[in-house]
Amino acid sequence: MTTTALYLLKQKLKETAAQRDQAGGTAFYERQLIRDSGLLRLSLSREFSGDAQEWPVIFHTVREIASVDSSLAHILGFQYLILATIQLFGTPAQAAHFFGETGRDNLFWGNALNPLDTRTLATRVEGSLFINGHKSFCSGARDSDCLLISALNEEGRLLVAAIPSSREGISIHDDWDNIGQRQTDSGSVEFKQVELFDDEILSSPGPLGSTFAGLRPLIAQLSFCNIYLGIALGALEEAVEFTKTQGRPWFNSGVQEIAKDPYILRRYGELSAEIRAAVALTDNAALNLQAAWEQGDHLTPEQRGQCALDIAAAKVITTKTGLQVSSQIFDVMGARATTASLRLDRYWRNVRVHTLHDPVDYKLRDLGDWVLNQHLPEPSFYS
Repeated sequence: MTTTALYLLKQKLKETAAQRDQAGGTAFYERQLIRDSGLLRLSLSREFSGDAQEWPVIFHTVREIASVDSSLAHILGFQYLILATIQLFGTPAQAAHFFGETGRDNLFWGNALNPLDTRTLATRVEGSLFINGHKSFCSGARDSDCLLISALNEEGRLLVAAIPSSREGISIHDDWDNIGQRQTDSGSVEFKQVELFDDEILSSPGPLGSTFAGLRPLIAQLSFCNIYLGIALGALEEAVEFTKTQGRPWFNSGVQEIAKDPYILRRYGELSAEIRAAVALTDNAALNLQAAWEQGDHLTPEQRGQCALDIAAAKVITTKTGLQVSSQIFDVMGARATTASLRLDRYWRNVRVHTLHDPVDYKLRDLGDWVLNQHLPEPSFYS
């Protein structure tokens, strides 16, 4: 996708972002714009009609979309995460099959892999495997073509599989109505006697079954970092535009133009510095992830662990930056910026909701454990 095409897509999404934030629900039209843009295939190799982009470019694209619509950036980030999961958890033959279908049919993937939600079970009946239960926080499931799902088998082991969203017995519910990230379609999915075939199960090496497979949670965490960073960048851009076009200097500031108010300049300087630091840390983590990715099955636990620490640091800083910038923009815009129709509070609401996905305190614990004890983070679905 060219820079110009990405810019035009961003402008289209930005035009209706405030109204759609109020409406919630599924952004069917905007999701189609993303399909038509070719971004669903950004991470695929040219063999599968993709753009063969590396992780720094993929994450930067997520960040760019997040600057105008963090809900759709969240869904797009899961597209890349799911495709990576298929490669990391499954066999080369499975990756070739699902990548081929995705590239040929421009498939949108939804997520129903929530390892903390253990209500979904896989049981065998007369040689066939069936899924029953519920999954919560199923981002992008509505309007998806395929789902990445998880379930516990009869031995209590986690199974991860890739299946069509339209398979009989799957019900995707429209029950996501949170204060932020309102169009991520992160509602629930119900499974009633959904048949699962053996070649759909990603079991070689399986969930976190190798050091290389352990990159999956790191990809997820770095995608989140870029969403928070994109929100901060978008919020700052909105604030600058508002200040320039509608801002007024305080009556005893001694200046005629708000752009010359020393306190406004200082506050913008602080916000800019925070974002610059977050960008540098996040971009460095993306380069290190790409280097780890290129190691493939030769990746060592030490290399994986150091990459995890880089991403943990980025997660801490982008979380703080996203929350601070999206809140403090009102200090430079003033009271009139709180007009409800502008919905400028959506930046804070979006980053507040998303940063609760997993506690950032545990990233700080991992960083501290390394500094004090030289213990690398233990691979899990969140670290």
